[in-house]
Amino acid sequence: MKSMYIRMCLLFCSMIVMSSVLGFLVSNLYYQARIKPQNDAKLTKMAIGMQQFIQDHPDSAGEYLLSTASLGYKLYLTNGAGEERFYGLPFRKNDLPADKLQLVLDGTIYHGVADFPGSAFITGFFDNQLSNSVGVPVQLDGQTYALFMRPDAQVQFGELRLFFAMLIGFSILFSLWFVVVAVLHVVKPITRLTAATQRISKGRYDIRLNTRRRDELGQLASHFMLMSRELERTNRARQEFVANVSHEIESPLTSIQGFAHALKDSALPDSQRLEYLSIIDQESRRLSMLSKQLLTLSTLDYDENALQRERVDLRAQLRQVIQTMEWRLTEKELAVRLHAEEITVMADANLLHQVWMNLVSNAIKYTPAGGTISLSASAADGSCTVTVADTGEGISADELPMIFDRFYKVDKARTAGSNSSGLGLSIAQKIVMAHNGTIEAASTVGEGTSFTVTLPHL
Repeated sequence: MKSMYIRMCLLFCSMIVMSSVLGFLVSNLYYQARIKPQNDAKLTKMAIGMQQFIQDHPDSAGEYLLSTASLGYKLYLTNGAGEERFYGLPFRKNDLPADKLQLVLDGTIYHGVADFPGSAFITGFFDNQLSNSVGVPVQLDGQTYALFMRPDAQVQFGELRLFFAMLIGFSILFSLWFVVVAVLHVVKPITRLTAATQRISKGRYDIRLNTRRRDELGQLASHFMLMSRELERTNRARQEFVANVSHEIESPLTSIQGFAHALKDSALPDSQRLEYLSIIDQESRRLSMLSKQLLTLSTLDYDENALQRERVDLRAQLRQVIQTMEWRLTEKELAVRLHAEEITVMADANLLHQVWMNLVSNAIKYTPAGGTISLSASAADGSCTVTVADTGEGISADELPMIFDRFYKVDKARTAGSNSSGLGLSIAQKIVMAHNGTIEAASTVGEGTSFTVTLPHL
């Protein structure tokens, strides 16, 4: 299989050759259609002038023809009876038909240049043959002669023809050389990209490419490096995800196995047996919740049509969330404030309800007794904004950017023994993004945290 470099070199070299051939064909066509008749008319005018001069000055005819030939013309004078005179270099080929010669002797002007047959790759301009000339009858010494003339290309264009031949030849050679260099300049970054893809396929993401170029290849290299970093981040996230899932599953399974083994002891008191069964039930629920959360994330990650959109009354849904969490609010003696406008959105009601439940649940969990939780909803400029704020302990600036990462727990010491899996905010963010919305967090340690969700308004 030929490399891209060889293919592009062959392509561009072929283009140069084809352009040269097509340029010659077009130029030849233009010569045949426009220039050749003009040359014939110009030569005919000169031949008629020579005819008149010779007939007016017969004694100077030989010198006049010699001087004309020295200016770059080929001349042939004949009476048709065997007398022939050449002035200048001889014609390459004496191919004038006898009937054409007789026509000139009979007084007809011969237009051999105009009537010379054309060909695709032969212009006729440089064909130094007698049939490619102009002929006129001349009266000299009481006899009728036929005078044929045409330009002597070797005399008129000798040095110039060599110059143009060298110019065209070197132009083509330099063009081919520059094509080879230019194609190398184009293909080299692509070759580096190919090597980079091979390194990525082997799990190496430390890619360094030239992104200083401002053309499409520079943009491609820049985007490729961004993709490499994103793949590296995704790979790390996947590894962390697997490790976290394994840890989250291992802990309750270990508890279930341990307490199940302890229940086999027939001498175990009933009160302790009930306690162990309660723990097993809690750990089973924890595993069930974890599997449901993972299933939700997987669905949102890979199924773009997972949303079942319908008209949702946002204020009514927020009220329902508060009512559902009322027992926990009462238990911690928390005050709730709700300020929501009449807003209707097109959304998946169940998933959106899960977002509010998660945000309010977190607010309750991290707000001390006697604190306040505020919910507000407003609409403006085609979007609606829902804010859930609390007066809790807050989140440090270092941890705030990571709270939406999967399995991330802000206070690992406090959540180690709880049912928290660290997936709640990740699921909330995924749900909001699936609705073409955004979710942002702001927090001050010791003062509280607020989450702002922006969704498209109906």
